[in-house]
Amino acid sequence: MIQRLQKILSQWGIASRRQAEKLILAGRVCVNGTVVELGFSANPEIDQIEVDGIPIKPSDRPQLIYLLLNKPAGVVSTCYDPKSSTTVLDLLPPELLLGKGLHPVGRLDADSTGALLLTNDGSLTFLLTHPRHCVPKTYQVWVQGHPPEAVLQTWRQGVVILDRKTLPAQVRVIKQHDSQTLLEVVLREGRNRQIRRVAEQLGYPVVALHRKAIGPIGLEARGKVLLPGKYRYLEEFEIRFLKNQVN
Repeated sequence: MIQRLQKILSQWGIASRRQAEKLILAGRVCVNGTVVELGFSANPEIDQIEVDGIPIKPSDRPQLIYLLLNKPAGVVSTCYDPKSSTTVLDLLPPELLLGKGLHPVGRLDADSTGALLLTNDGSLTFLLTHPRHCVPKTYQVWVQGHPPEAVLQTWRQGVVILDRKTLPAQVRVIKQHDSQTLLEVVLREGRNRQIRRVAEQLGYPVVALHRKAIGPIGLEARGKVLLPGKYRYLEEFEIRFLKNQVN
């Protein structure tokens, strides 16, 4: 079947769809011996597709993998970091990496911790990270100070950051300790450093940020808590939930 090349590469676990687009733009992808441009379509059953000179065969398509990782602080949510920082892939065993095309779905900034999805299902990654699909994500956020109800209500209704108002959010106080407050924040969008930017703008900067769950996919499952730096395979109902979000 004829498909866009970036979709083929993502389905084959070579890269996420956005990463595949970058490979094509960089001139690293050939079809039938010719370097192709973004937007090119091919039939993987007939055409010879190569990435960096290595042929991609339909028989090489890896089994789809879906993981949940508890990202520790100081680890970056990328496949490669030019500054030689530890990446989320460095936390996985080699047998999960070789030829599997695993990559993170979205990002947590380096200072943040908690739930992060990894998969080699490039098509699902593309859809989950598209702005029109809003998967709720639950965070535990320590902020400096004790924000009053009026400030929390402003947060809930949306705050303008970088000339655009955030979507409504759920925000509630869990507890207060000395000069800090622990909040639970549920978002349905994933703008860059959104919680940190909003909290800073409201006058209660973030001290620590931890993502507890992505929809029903949490760090605690079957009575066990996923420790920092550890991962688990998603349950079937969790995979179904993600796929239902984009259908």
